[in-house]
Amino acid sequence: MQLTHYSAATDVGLQRNNNEDCYLSMPFLGVWAVADGMGGHAAGEVASAIVCDTIRKQVIKGGDASKLTSAVQLGHKEVLSAAERGVGGAGMGSTVVALQSLGAKYEVCWVGDSRAYSYISGKHPSIEQISHDHSYVQMLVDTGAISVEEVANHPEKNIITQCLGSIDLDDVEVGLVERRWKSNEWLLLCSDGLSDAVSDTQMLEILSQASSLENATSNLIRAALNNGGRDNITVQIISSPTSWAQFVQNAVRTVQKILS
Repeated sequence: MQLTHYSAATDVGLQRNNNEDCYLSMPFLGVWAVADGMGGHAAGEVASAIVCDTIRKQVIKGGDASKLTSAVQLGHKEVLSAAERGVGGAGMGSTVVALQSLGAKYEVCWVGDSRAYSYISGKHPSIEQISHDHSYVQMLVDTGAISVEEVANHPEKNIITQCLGSIDLDDVEVGLVERRWKSNEWLLLCSDGLSDAVSDTQMLEILSQASSLENATSNLIRAALNNGGRDNITVQIISSPTSWAQFVQNAVRTVQKILS
């Protein structure tokens, strides 16, 4: 048995009237997701909710259907189907980033520019973006047309090239990264309301100074708000799983310290 701690929160931001983000937390099944909807009032939140609900149902179903990439791909079909039925709105869509913890390993998949970061604590803490944006500016960076430093101020930085619900795509390109958990690792899933407002350097500073997952989550959202809060902000932080035996050992040590 493994225990995985996490913290999740969302905020409408300072310049939006509604929150089109949605997040999914299934700690007992080892699955978390953040979806960022688009399409205007009502439609965006419908699209992101459909994506999260589709992933939830597929994971519960189990078997091959529970694979994240398959669940995300089905989310694309479900958003398209809903729009055709008049649910939400025509042209609605959503990005997504999702994590599935598989014992000592994990998978992260994504569509669009919702992101996943790996934070490693310790004497020399570090942060790394492990997802790869499906965006126009990322294509420019990949081809050497612009530098990474130019992305933040590029006028077309919010144009994405892949989107769940895009009527131009029969299937979406689902990015996938597979890794082994590190004992001192936190995974951060977020919508672009965080990543557009808070630099990697500032994220690292906040994470390395955090006293807990909850503290880190609230401080990241506060930083995005302090930096303008121009978009909805959603953050989930998931820690490396701890074995039940290790959890019991730590609990015993804690009790012994209290009693000594």
